[in-house]
Amino acid sequence: MEKFLIAGLKTEYDILYDRLKEHSEPYKSEFDGEPDIRIELTEEDYLKKQKESLKIPIDLVEYIGVGALFNRELMNYNGIMLHSSCVEKDGYAYLFSADCGTGKSTHTHLWLKNLSGTRIINDDKPALRLEDDVWYAHGTPFSGKHNESTNTKVPVRAIVFIERAEKNEVSRLDTAEAIKLIFKQLLTARDREIGFKLLENVDLLLTKVPVFLLKCNMEDEAAITSYNEIERLIKNED
Repeated sequence: MEKFLIAGLKTEYDILYDRLKEHSEPYKSEFDGEPDIRIELTEEDYLKKQKESLKIPIDLVEYIGVGALFNRELMNYNGIMLHSSCVEKDGYAYLFSADCGTGKSTHTHLWLKNLSGTRIINDDKPALRLEDDVWYAHGTPFSGKHNESTNTKVPVRAIVFIERAEKNEVSRLDTAEAIKLIFKQLLTARDREIGFKLLENVDLLLTKVPVFLLKCNMEDEAAITSYNEIERLIKNED
């Protein structure tokens, strides 16, 4: 099996197809000892799943399958994967999440264009882990069709849900509102035990990380307004 270090976890899996190989390259490792996570999937598994999934490309089946099992195991290490586009600014991670087509990637690229000190951490499924009482965002190989990801670890500053609007404005969400939106964007598990672990991890996340609603257009000013307003609201609560 090939070795990778993903979200600080020693991970092993075999790769058969180019998509996952390309995405995994920055995470290769030569760690010693037993892995934290071992993913054992075969070509037979992928072909079976492909038949159940309306003949989607086999390389995509592998990519999705390995990502889903990594996410499942991540939950045992105080972690979750949130469907979001994650950008770093000045040493902090900001995660922008929304339903597909809303414009989360468009918004993070507005940050890259208009705000200094920014870079993409992961454009689709960053891993969040609680480590030494701090939540960190990690890049992962599971980074969407454009494979925008950085193998890095950055403390999480905020989670932000996006809605399209003509006027740019930011508001803080209470816990009940945040839970509803977060669970729409998680890779969930059918297993009861893992499901309880997911609930526990989300609860830990919400005690440490503020969650906001951003109503915005897709113009340059949206990035500047969102950053300034998020920081203003956080600092007012400190």
